[in-house]
Amino acid sequence: MSRKLGPISTKKRLFLSGLAAGAISVAVSLLIRLFADGLFLPEIASQTLFSLTPGEIESRAVETLGPLAKYSALIGAVVANIILYGLISLLSLGSGRLHNRLRLKGYIGNAIQSSILAYVVLFFVGVILFALSETDIQTKVSSIATLSIHLILPSIVFGFLLSSFFYEMMHPSIQRRILSSKKQPTTIGTAAGSATNRQTEICYTRRQFLRAAIALAVALPIFYFGLGSLISPRQEVQQSTSSLLSQFQRRSAESKPVGFEDPRLAPLIASEITQTELFYRIDKNPIVPVVMASTWRLTVKGLVAKPLEIKYPELRNMSSIEEFATLECVSNKLDGDLISTAVWKGVRLKDILEKAQVMRRAKYIVFRCYDGYDVGIPLERGLSEGTILAYDMNGASLTAEHGYPVRAIVPGLYGMMNPKWITEIELVDGIYEGYWQRKGWANNAKYNTHSFIVIPGNAAIGKRFSNMAASTAIARSSSPSSGLVPIAGVAFAGDRGISKVEVSTDGGATWKDARLKYALSPYTWVLWTVEVNMTGKANNPYKIIARATDKTGKIQMAEIADPFPNGATGYPVINV
Repeated sequence: MSRKLGPISTKKRLFLSGLAAGAISVAVSLLIRLFADGLFLPEIASQTLFSLTPGEIESRAVETLGPLAKYSALIGAVVANIILYGLISLLSLGSGRLHNRLRLKGYIGNAIQSSILAYVVLFFVGVILFALSETDIQTKVSSIATLSIHLILPSIVFGFLLSSFFYEMMHPSIQRRILSSKKQPTTIGTAAGSATNRQTEICYTRRQFLRAAIALAVALPIFYFGLGSLISPRQEVQQSTSSLLSQFQRRSAESKPVGFEDPRLAPLIASEITQTELFYRIDKNPIVPVVMASTWRLTVKGLVAKPLEIKYPELRNMSSIEEFATLECVSNKLDGDLISTAVWKGVRLKDILEKAQVMRRAKYIVFRCYDGYDVGIPLERGLSEGTILAYDMNGASLTAEHGYPVRAIVPGLYGMMNPKWITEIELVDGIYEGYWQRKGWANNAKYNTHSFIVIPGNAAIGKRFSNMAASTAIARSSSPSSGLVPIAGVAFAGDRGISKVEVSTDGGATWKDARLKYALSPYTWVLWTVEVNMTGKANNPYKIIARATDKTGKIQMAEIADPFPNGATGYPVINV
């Protein structure tokens, strides 16, 4: 039985049928990922792509797209997977030589052949992706074995759907009639038969497109809701007590800080602690890892006299502390929004290290995480009072996006040194370069001194402050051409603190000291504001510039530098 397809248009229809069957197959893989914690090939592909991307290119992507950089990679991988299924359909049913060698006949034969071929190709692609990943050999072998199981059902679905979509067009009698109608010269005797054959071809083509449309109608909602659930997983957040948060809320309700009474500053004051849903999120994962606290274990090993294994309830029962701390991503631009502040509750890391009895020759603490991320910090950072293993954020358990069940808070170091989903701590005797450091980012990741102008203007950092639109409306209803107008924002220098913020409205010719609100802790940003007289300047453009000085006396660097590899530097500028 020859199944060689002659007309190029028939191959196109076969390819489109493969895309439709592939869409359903990828949707099935997504459901397996959602409900059986299976391996999802597009997720593996997008993670591998990010792991292979040089740090400078990754920085540009984050600068331009933020979290959308990872999401676009994931969606692109889904599309690529569907296209791969289309190509498999051409190889499976479009190659007469392959069909003749396999000698599989009929609907079942076509389905089995397509299923086997899809499985082999996708498994081979998966093996390549795992080989390129940075995980250890044992994890790679385990993942490949798991993938070999999770690909079975999607491959079977693809094979039988493809055969169902295209079997009629593959049937020998139909192929002969279609080919003969195109090869025979048109005569009075054959015209009617040729027309009938063409009508038959049109009928089957319409049937194919209808089936493909139905397949897409089934797959698209699965993609929409399934990918949405993976990107933003639903989690039952457990409320917790937070004395620090309660004190902050009580003080905020009782009075406004001196110098911050202007109603246009209300959103700035109200969001000094960033709401959890507004807190920035940057990590290497296109899909948020979901870790079950019931099975979670923290292993402490390496250069310790007493290795530990700690369960989640045990960690929560240890002596805990609360602290305010600001996190900023090293990829943050001068006017970027990758900075936020929260109340964190957890266990001092030094208390855990004391239980494990760290050996004298240990120099670095290495964190390893559920998602394969790893990073190292100097031992002295881990022993500082402010470094904690946090399990609560803003008076509730951590969300999945922010590292549930446990993440590290390491004051003074950029966000990449504050890992999430921690499962292992190892003490080593040398400097350790983690995931981002191997891609070129700085290992000595101390925060640069930064200031941000939040009011006025439309800087991206405004996303971290709720009800900013209300402040803009108040500002527009007032008359900036007469009287004093507030300029306000935040400044941050890690654990060095902020001693002064200066503002210029004449391009840097003169500077005026801003009023500072007291810092929530030594590890947070500081709110600042200054009033300027805008009388007579309603129609004259001007430039607002800010600069901060940390408590060591070092002024924020004026030289503009991109985030990669040491974090951005420069003054924030707003053209009004």
